[in-house]
Order: sequence, then structure tokens, then C-alpha cells
Amino acid sequence: MVETRIKRIDPKDIDQDIIEEFAKMLAEGKTVIFPTETVYGLGANALDEKAAQKIYEAKGRPSDNPLLVHVCDKEDVYDLVEYVDDKAKILIDKFWPGPLTIVFKKKPIIPDRTSGGLDTVAIRMPSDEIARRLIRSAGVPIAAPSANISGRPSPTRPDHIIRDMTGRVDGILAGDPCTYGVESTIVDLSGDYPVVLRPGSVTLEMIAGVLGDARLDPSILNKDDNIKAKAPGMKYTHYSPRAEVYIVDLKGDEFVDKIKELVGKNADMGKKTGLMCMDVDMDRFDGVDIEIFSLGQTEEIAAKRLFDGLIDLDKRGVDVIHSVAFEEKNVGVAIMNRLKKSAGYRIIK
Repeated sequence: MVETRIKRIDPKDIDQDIIEEFAKMLAEGKTVIFPTETVYGLGANALDEKAAQKIYEAKGRPSDNPLLVHVCDKEDVYDLVEYVDDKAKILIDKFWPGPLTIVFKKKPIIPDRTSGGLDTVAIRMPSDEIARRLIRSAGVPIAAPSANISGRPSPTRPDHIIRDMTGRVDGILAGDPCTYGVESTIVDLSGDYPVVLRPGSVTLEMIAGVLGDARLDPSILNKDDNIKAKAPGMKYTHYSPRAEVYIVDLKGDEFVDKIKELVGKNADMGKKTGLMCMDVDMDRFDGVDIEIFSLGQTEEIAAKRLFDGLIDLDKRGVDVIHSVAFEEKNVGVAIMNRLKKSAGYRIIK
């Protein structure tokens, strides 16, 4: 067990003394969890092989799953990568700071432990002010995957990390709930056209809008057990709560009737049922023995609440979680990518 220092930090009135305290920990090779606009990150010095190893140990993360590197200024990327081509410059100018990660050919300064043994590195500049101040004060780029135990849903609220990660890391900076709620989009520019390796709030359509073309990696919405991870989050089971997750790909009355049928079948097996659905369907389950979590009124809100819903229903002790499906375009691609991985691609139609 690691002794974990926990402090609350207010994003509306950032205490620089707290920033300096936790930045010093990072500079000393320790691990610190901190808020970003996407999800909470588990950070360590990206240039320190031993510090990066501590991230893998804290998460129980496979060693060939690369870490995402965070910088505080656009210019910092030039110190870490071999070259920044015109397409990357366009994306950086348009979407940084923000929830977009770009895969570059790395310089030797990035250790293999940080890159997962690859000759590339995934880099982004967060828009969260606490995150950028922390990186700037530490004086080094920060490697930081999501701050969860490997395979579990990513944390979007401070109570998630305090409960699960206390004793695993050296420090926790507890801020507000995250703005977007899903990890950053990752794009690879090494081929003939841009390829989205992990979907997020910066959508395929947004990237194609500025570059003229962009495509999804086939593994995003389809299971591929033989994939080689080019970027964080591609290869291994992710986002899975303890409960079994199933996507119910039906609409309207068919969706409601199927959920009620499944609740009965689960009850016959002694299983408690949870449901993630949109606000429009909430009152259609009155009187049904089911634990419900609202994903809100829009896809953007659903993306923000998705991991919170999986964690919340797990805490309520459900055995099975059924979720509404989303159209696979715009931010719906990111939602379905996470849902399919959490469900092990189990879909009820």
C-alpha cells in the first residue's frame, strides 16, 4: 500500500500552492491523479522510465499498452517527436488545447516504458486549467492514462478515484466532475489518410472537416482479438464494471418491452437489473423492479454520464446492466465504442 496524499482543488479558484506541492511529487518520480476535461488521469513523469512503470503497477496495466503524454504548450510537442507534418499542425491549431490526441514518431527522449515499446508516442494538450498548470509547474511532460484499475470504467468524478485508487498512488488532486466524460479522440496521421484510433468528443466528422478526409480504424466498432495497440485503449478489455453489460439495440416500444422481458428473466435467475437509458424513456419503467440511471437528453450529455452510469449501477449492486444503443455517427461513435468494449460486444436486437 502506498500512502496517498489527497487534496481538494477548486477549478474556479486554483490554489497555486497545491499545484506546486503535487507538481513537486511528479518531478520526483511519484504518481499523481489529476482532473482533465475528459476523464481523471493517473500521471507520472513521461521522461522517467521508473516513474512510468509505477503507472502500469498502480493500474495493473499490460506492459504493451502505451501511455498518453500530456503537454502544457503547443510548442512542447517539438521536443518530443521527430517531426510535425502539415496535417498535425492544422489539427493542433484547431483542436489544442482540447480532447484530441495525435500519434507521432517519437524521439529517443521518450522511454520505451512510456510508449509501450512502440516507436510512436500519443500526445495531447489538455484544456483543463488545473492539468496545464500542474504540467507547467512540474517542468516535464506527464504520461497519464485514465485513473482507473485496468479494464474498469474510466473515472469522471473525484469520489470514483478516491474510493478505488487510494493506496495505489502517491497523490490525488480532487477537482470537479469532468466536462466531456469520455477519453480524448486519438488520430494517427502516418498513413495516406488520417485514421481515428479511438473516438471521442472531437468527432470523425470534425477532423474530416478540417483535413478533407478521415476514417475510423476498423477495430473501433468491431471486435478484433489480434489487434496490435497503436494507441492507448485499443487492444484490451476496457470500461467493464463488475456487472455484466448488454447493449439493447431497439427503439421505442420494442426497447421498453424487451427491457421488461429481460428484467423478468434476470429476476428468475436471482439477478438484479440495472438500466442506462435516455430521459425520454425514464417514466416508462414505473413499477418495474429495476435500478435506472439517466443518460440525459442528448448524446453529448450521454457521453459525459456514460462511465458515471456504469460505476453508479455497480455501486447499487446490480448483476446485469442493460444500455440503450446509439447511432454510430458524431459523438455516438465514441459512446458505442465504449459500450461495446464494456459489454464484450454483447448486443441484444
